[in-house]
Amino acid sequence: MTTQKQNTGKLGEDIAVKYLESHKYKILGRNYRKPWGEIDIVAQQSDELVFVEVKTQNQKFEWRPEENITRHKKHQLSRIIATYLKEHRTSESQDWRIDILAIKLDFQTKDAQIEHIQNIVLN
Repeated sequence: MTTQKQNTGKLGEDIAVKYLESHKYKILGRNYRKPWGEIDIVAQQSDELVFVEVKTQNQKFEWRPEENITRHKKHQLSRIIATYLKEHRTSESQDWRIDILAIKLDFQTKDAQIEHIQNIVLN
């Protein structure tokens, strides 16, 4: 049985995929999981790999999406991306970046606001 938080997260990821596709990204995968972390969406824009972290919230909450990327989450992302690149035998010269898609849902109006933050830094 899924929780409301899981359903909201899945809805946010579905919206994120549609947004990315409408902006000419090719979706390579979703929910790449390992015991130490997960990448929500792996996409490609031109020749660059894009690892996308999706943050979904109800319209009534207020926070900046990058505030939710804690030091622990950055470590997880770093490790899971390294694993993905190795498993997929990606060239060391392959360009890649990490983006955040922050999605605010308004369930009354059935509206979603999307903020796309490109190329976050893992320091």
